[in-house]
Amino acid sequence: MSLVIGLTGGIASGKSTVSAMFADMGITVIDADIEARLAVEPGEKAYNDIVSHFGSGILEEAGAINRQKLGSIIFNDEDKRLLLNSIVHPAVRERMAQKRELAEAANEKAIVMDIPLLFESKLTGLVEKIILVYVDEKTQLERLMKRNGFSEAEALSRIKSQMPLNDKVKLADAVIDNGGSIEQTRQHLIDILNKWGIFWAK
Repeated sequence: MSLVIGLTGGIASGKSTVSAMFADMGITVIDADIEARLAVEPGEKAYNDIVSHFGSGILEEAGAINRQKLGSIIFNDEDKRLLLNSIVHPAVRERMAQKRELAEAANEKAIVMDIPLLFESKLTGLVEKIILVYVDEKTQLERLMKRNGFSEAEALSRIKSQMPLNDKVKLADAVIDNGGSIEQTRQHLIDILNKWGIFWAK
């Protein structure tokens, strides 16, 4: 039996760093963001549905969806955002389920479902244990401004569009505080895996 672990966090919390650590350990990581990009490539059903609803104005010259153009349409329009989610989310879930089945068939000890909006999208039923990557809001704000070149107002609006990390702490089975060094984060991850019976050398 494979232990299915949900990995989540908040924007600029360092979830990708922890996801890479899992991959370095040889643990299968199924990344919702990657699957979402693949699901909307030209020729995919979700791609065709998006173009038919949002028009060809969202496409780049080569035919791919321009994520920034689409993002600017849905960012301030709740109905359009919900419509997009209703197209993309089922396609992503289907792709993730297929990869999970392959990993389970291979009897892997653990499978990581990397889902940024695990709680917001009510997908906790897909996993057995949840690890939250956490930083305090000040660190989150500073990292996001630095990483994306956002103003404080822009960064705050992105952070506020997600459930606060402090609320997610109460819902997770384990929390990795990613405010320290990379080595501290890695050790914390190893400790969690050992505690859950996925023994990992220190």
